[in-house]
Amino acid sequence: MPHDGQDFDMTAPLLPDLLNLTRDALVPLDQLLETATQRVRDRVSEGGRVSGALVEANQYGAHGLAWLATYVCALRQMQRWAEALTGEGRFAELEGLIHQIAFGEYLAQIAGGIAMNQGEVLRLQDLGLSEEDRQGLTEPAIQALIQSGNTQAARVRLVALMEAQAGSTMFGASGLDEELEMIRDQFRRYAQEKVEPFAHDWHLRDELIPMEVIEELAEMGVFGLTIPEEYGGFGLSKASMCVVSEELSRGYIGVGSLGTRSEIAAELILAGGTQAQKESWLPRIASAEILPTAVFTEPNTGSDLGALRTRAVKGAEGDYSVTGNKTWITHAARTHVMTLLARTDPETTDHRGLSMFLAEKTPGTEADPFPTEGMSGGEIEVLGYRGMKEYELAFDGFQIKAENLLGGEEGKGFKQLMETFESARIQTAARAIGVAQSALDIAMQYAQDRKQFGKALIAFPRVSSKLAMMAVEIMVARQLTYFSAWEKDNGHRCDLEAGMAKLLGARVAWAAADNGLQIHGGNGFALEYKISRVLCDARILNIFEGAAEIQAQVIARRLLA
Repeated sequence: MPHDGQDFDMTAPLLPDLLNLTRDALVPLDQLLETATQRVRDRVSEGGRVSGALVEANQYGAHGLAWLATYVCALRQMQRWAEALTGEGRFAELEGLIHQIAFGEYLAQIAGGIAMNQGEVLRLQDLGLSEEDRQGLTEPAIQALIQSGNTQAARVRLVALMEAQAGSTMFGASGLDEELEMIRDQFRRYAQEKVEPFAHDWHLRDELIPMEVIEELAEMGVFGLTIPEEYGGFGLSKASMCVVSEELSRGYIGVGSLGTRSEIAAELILAGGTQAQKESWLPRIASAEILPTAVFTEPNTGSDLGALRTRAVKGAEGDYSVTGNKTWITHAARTHVMTLLARTDPETTDHRGLSMFLAEKTPGTEADPFPTEGMSGGEIEVLGYRGMKEYELAFDGFQIKAENLLGGEEGKGFKQLMETFESARIQTAARAIGVAQSALDIAMQYAQDRKQFGKALIAFPRVSSKLAMMAVEIMVARQLTYFSAWEKDNGHRCDLEAGMAKLLGARVAWAAADNGLQIHGGNGFALEYKISRVLCDARILNIFEGAAEIQAQVIARRLLA
C-alpha cells in the first residue's frame, strides 16, 4: 500500500524510507494498545476496581493483552535500536532487513493473530476490539510493512548476508557500548573453548558441570558480577549480567545458569539483609567460596508460593527447626547455603506468614549428596537443563541459626523474594537468548554443510526462511531484554519490562530450537546431534522463573491496575 506516494516492490528486499515507515507504524499501535487495555479493563472490573476473579474468568483476553503489550514494547525497542545505530553510522543492510522483517512479521501477527504458543492464537476480537477499534491497522505505514516487510526475498537476502558474516559473534550489531562488547567477546571465547566442546557429553551422561568450570568462572568474576565492590564484587550493571548469561548459555544453559542462584541470593541479601549479613555473606558469594541454591517451590504448590507449608519453628534459644518438603531445587547437592522460604506464622495461610532464611548446609558428594542432619533428598531425572541436576528435598528438624533469618524479622520473606523477580527474569531472558543463538549457530552450520538434491540445505527458501526468522526474533528478544536491564540499572521499576522480556525470550528460544531441529530432519531426532539437547534445554525456559501463563497474568495485572 502506498506511503507518502511510494509503491513498494515485494521483490526488492529492503524498503525505502524504512525508519520513517516503522516510526509511523508505532503511533497507531500505541492507540490500539490503549484501547485494548480499556476494553479488557471494562470486562474485568467490578465497582470501579479490577477484580481478580474476573481477570481469571477472562484469562484468555487478559493474557492476550499481555502479549499485545509485549509486541508493542518489543517493536518500540527495535525502533530505538535502529535509530541509535543510524546515528552511529552502523545501521547497515543486514540490520535494516532484521528491523524490517521484525516489523513486518509482528504487525502481521497483531492484525491476524499472535501466537501465545503453538496452539493458542490471540485474535484482536478476544480483547473486545471492534472493527472500528482496529482502524489504526489500516494506516499506510502499517499496511506497507505487513505487505512488503517480511517477504521471501527479504529473508533470503538476510541469510545471504549472514553467510557472508560467518564467524561473527552475532548477526547484526547489538547496540551495546564497547565495554559490554569486550565482556561479550571474553565470555564468548571462554564458552567456545571450555564449554561447547564438552556440553553435549555432560548432557548425554547427565553429569554435573565440572568444578573446574565453576572455579574458572569464579576467577572471571561471574558470581560477583553485580555485587557492589564494597562487598567484594565487581559492581557491574545488569546489562553486563545479560551479556555474560547470554554467551555462557549459548555454550550450554547449565553453565549460563550457574550464576543465577548467586544473583538471587545476592539480590535477596542486598535488598533485605542486615548489614552484618551483607558483610558476612556477599564477599563469599562473590568469590564462590560458597555456592547458594534457591529453595522455594513445594510439591502441589507450583507458582502459588503464598500457599507454602514448610514450617520453621522458633526454639527457646532463638534458632529455627524446619520441617517440610521442597521440590525442583537446582544444584542442591553441592551448594553451601540455601535461600529457604518457610512459614514462621502457623496461623497464616498466605504470603504474610512466610520468612526467608540463609540456611547453611554441608556440600554433598555423589555417594552422599545430603550429609547435613535434618535434610535428605533425591534427584529428579529431567529431559534437559541437566548440568546442575534437580532435586526433591525433605526437611525433618533441620536447624537454622537465628542470625540467619534474612533481615532479622519474620514475615517478610515473600516481599523479599518479590524484590528479586525483576533481576531473575531479566537474567532468564538473557539465558533464553543464548539458547536461541545456540540453536541458530548449530542449525546454520548444518544447513550449510548438509547437501540434498545437489545443493546445500541453506539454498532452499523454506530453510533459509527459518534461519532468517531465528535471527530476527533473537534480535527482537535481545533488545527487549537489554531495555529491561537498562531500566533496572537506572533505578526504574521494571517488573513489567522484565516480565515481557522473559515471556517473549522463552518463546523465541523454543521456536529457534524447534526450527533448528526441523532443519536437521531425522538427524535432529538423534541424541548424537547437539540440536536434540538444545531442544530439551529450551523447553524449560517457558516454565521456570514464572511459567508463561503466570508471566502473562502478572503483566496483565500490571497493565490493568
